[in-house]
Parts: sequence; C-alpha cells; structure tokens
Amino acid sequence: MITVTEPSAAADPLERLSDAGVSVWLDDLSRKRVASGNLAELVRTKHVVGVTTNPSIFQAAIGSGEGYEEQLADLAVRGVTVEEAVRMMTTADVRDAADVLRPVYDATVGRDGRVSIEVDPRLAHRTRATIAEARQLAWLVDRPNVMIKIPATEAGLPAITEVVGRGISVNVTLIFSLERYRAVMDAYLAGLEKAAAAGLDLSAIHSVASFFVSRVDTEIDGRLTKLGTDEALALKGRAALANARLAYEAYEEVFAGERWLALERAGANRQRPLWASTGVKDPAYKDTLYVDELVAPGTVNTMPEATLDATARGGDIRGDTVTDGYAQARADLSAVERLGISYDEVVKQLEDEGVAKFEAAWQDLLDAVATSLKNKGGAGE
Repeated sequence: MITVTEPSAAADPLERLSDAGVSVWLDDLSRKRVASGNLAELVRTKHVVGVTTNPSIFQAAIGSGEGYEEQLADLAVRGVTVEEAVRMMTTADVRDAADVLRPVYDATVGRDGRVSIEVDPRLAHRTRATIAEARQLAWLVDRPNVMIKIPATEAGLPAITEVVGRGISVNVTLIFSLERYRAVMDAYLAGLEKAAAAGLDLSAIHSVASFFVSRVDTEIDGRLTKLGTDEALALKGRAALANARLAYEAYEEVFAGERWLALERAGANRQRPLWASTGVKDPAYKDTLYVDELVAPGTVNTMPEATLDATARGGDIRGDTVTDGYAQARADLSAVERLGISYDEVVKQLEDEGVAKFEAAWQDLLDAVATSLKNKGGAGE
C-alpha cells in the first residue's frame, strides 16, 4: 500500500508535490554541482531526493571541461583510451553524487536517494553487451544507491530481466509507447522472479520506468499544426499527458495482479513510473505543465533545474491529477488517431530519435575528451 499525506495548502509547491506521493529528482549532474555543494543544497531546500543523468547531460558537463582538468591530465599521462577516460569521469561523478544522496537513501530504505547512470547508448540494440556494460558500471560506481539506465529497446528488454535478476537496480529509459511500457513491466517482473530463484533479497532491488512526456507533444503538436483545422489545433498539448496518464493506468493494473502480489509477498518493490522529459518545449505552455498535471502517488518526476525552479515558484500542485483522467486520455488519443496521426508511427519515431540523439551526444563527448587527452599529452587512442 502507498500512503500519501494530504498536501498542505501552506506548504511550498515542491513540498506539496512530495506530500502527494511524487518523488522529486533532478535531471542533471556535473562535477561543479557536486563540488560546490549545490546538489546538497537542492536536497536541503528543494526536496530533491534523486538524480538522473544521460549522455546529453554528461556531454554538456564534461564538454565544458570545468572541474575535470586534473583528472583529464592524470588520464592523459596514463595513456588511457577515450572510452576508458569517459567511463572513469562519469562514474566518478555518479559515485560522488550517490554519496551526497546516501542519507536520503538510508532514510527511505532505498526507495529514493538514487543516482542513475546510463549504459553506452551505442549498445542500445545489443542485449549481451548491454548486460555486460550494466554490470561493469554497477561495479565501478560501487554504491548501493546507483541505478543503471537501460533503454527500453527490443534488445533492452531481455537485458533488463537479466540485470534485475542479478540484483542490480535499473532505471529503464526512453519509454514512449504504452505497449512497450507493458513489456518493460513484464521484463522487470521476470527479473524479480529470476532474482528470487537465485535466492537474492528482493527488497534490495529497486527500479523506475522512465516514461518520456514532452517529446510526445512536440511531435504530435507539429503534425496537428500542419493539419491546421480547429479540431486539430484544439488537441495540441493533450497527447503527452494522455499517454502518461494511460501509462499510470497500466501501472495500476500490473501492480495489482497476482503475479506481482506473489513477488510483493516475497519482499519485492514496485517499479515506479518516472515522468521524464518534463521540461516544456513549447513556450506557449505553462512551464510546470508536466509537473502540475502528472501528480499521482508512487511516481517520480525528474526535472531539469529550470523546471524545478519554476515549480518551486509557481507550481499548481492540487493533489492527484492523473487517475480521474483515464477516459479523457483515451478520448484524446483516439481523436488524434482519427485525424490520421498514427500513434504507433509517432512512438516508434520517437524511440529511434531518442537513441540517435543519445548516440550523437556520446560521440560528441568522446570527441571532446579525445581532444583534451591529446592536448594534455596523452595517447587518447
């Protein structure tokens, strides 16, 4: 059972969000953020109880070079490969952030206080390589509150099962479709069953499923704008929320089923839905749209700092804004389909683009580090 405290009208919006059962995670990390004490401050003052990273975030952080000069110089002297250098820098950042969040992890018995690090995005379509990389990252970070991010590609699904089955906590990323989300939950349950068969402690395994939000509106809104009819324009800004709300409906269904209840009796934790990509892309929309309208118990909302600040200033947190909206959500997605916009085509395109964007960011990071290693006298090759 999930116990939710009724939000206090006097509390600040982030506190009300937390009281409503939503864990606030920060979608950003850099060495400067940790070293300056900024991350610890966000934990103290902005109700942040977790951190997510991705290749784009690391590309921006390490690409700037700020805070990484000494480690880059050491790596250059050693003549390490570019891939090893990147792995050493990213895991060091995640390790340090995990230490900052360790008190939250202890206080919540592992539910929060988590820091996520993603497998090399170039492995997104290679199951065995993803498994090996996930195990390596968990070993390198060596903190109980790390989560390994695995993309929800077809090749990622069996990797999720295998990695969870080995007792490693997983953040499943790049989920866009309801069908794929159900497959992700199935993969998680299969992993728990595998872990149980191996005699592992299920209570020590945690997982979140990162369901991407704003990118759905960006793509579908663009198509609605091209149609240009009154009916089409009236649907703008509704598809992403509808998709996420129906994902939560699927979550409620799966985690009330007998298969799950048997695992719960053995000490397992639910795989919580995590709302990702919650910064609005369209300036016409309120900057807290994907926070205010996706409040539901037992969820996580990982926010870029701009969205976190906007929520602190003016979030309209008024309790559960998800579970009463299932019928309208189905109606909205059906209306989009009737206009000739294929849901299946959109979500497939978004998954492909998501993998490609992370691959491109990773390559940019590798190129930047290669240049730094060369300039500092290292082989970097």
